[in-house]
Amino acid sequence: MDLGIKGKAALITASSSGLGKASAEALAREGVDVVLNGRNEDRLKRTVKELREVVQGEVIGIAADISKEDDIEKLVDSTVESFGRLDHLVTCAGGPPSKPFMDTTDKEWYAAFDMLVMSVVRLARLSEEELKKNKGNIVCITSISVKEAIENLVLSNSVRMAVIGLVKTLSKEFGPDIRVNAVMPGAHETSRIKNLVEDAISRGDVDNYKEGLEKWSEDVPLGRIGRPIELGNVVAFLCSQRASYLNGISVPIDGGSSRSNL
Repeated sequence: MDLGIKGKAALITASSSGLGKASAEALAREGVDVVLNGRNEDRLKRTVKELREVVQGEVIGIAADISKEDDIEKLVDSTVESFGRLDHLVTCAGGPPSKPFMDTTDKEWYAAFDMLVMSVVRLARLSEEELKKNKGNIVCITSISVKEAIENLVLSNSVRMAVIGLVKTLSKEFGPDIRVNAVMPGAHETSRIKNLVEDAISRGDVDNYKEGLEKWSEDVPLGRIGRPIELGNVVAFLCSQRASYLNGISVPIDGGSSRSNL
């Protein structure tokens, strides 16, 4: 199915790996020109090279720290300078530390807020004019933790909720010219999951990688965790005119593992 977004331009933050990378790949496979972003320049260069070999759209990389306001301004300005336009903004950020409430410091709370919330606030503010001109859209990658609190993830459980509130607010304030939606991923086979499985192997909790993935899949009705590109494909769909009447929604992408009715 042609999504009809070839020739558009997208900025995807935290996209040198994981779900951000998968979203960039899905968009670029549809012919969208994409800006990849990450803090590690070497990894960013490798990802740009990798995607250029398999996608239709143009791919460039811009190293930046999305917790810093000046870096965000550079990202948005560079995207428009590179492609002459900005149609799609996809916000993604690395997960905050995994800790229970009493072990979490004030500094970690503020750092999580800057990374997860203020990055979206600043990106949306700086992109609004260009997105409005092009009748574009914003997709925020959050977490299933905003629907169901996850043990030892107090920062993600708490702080990401603000992004969902912001998405709903912007969907009203930015409409009708800009659509704003969110996706809420459950477990996907990203480098973070791989590291957690390897840690479990080291502790002796599981014997091998396959067994580790099976443990992560125990509560998933589909019997497995997600492939990153499966989330990326949903992001690309939300960016397209095929989703032209979807605005202000938050889509769980978790294989049915959440227990919430809504």
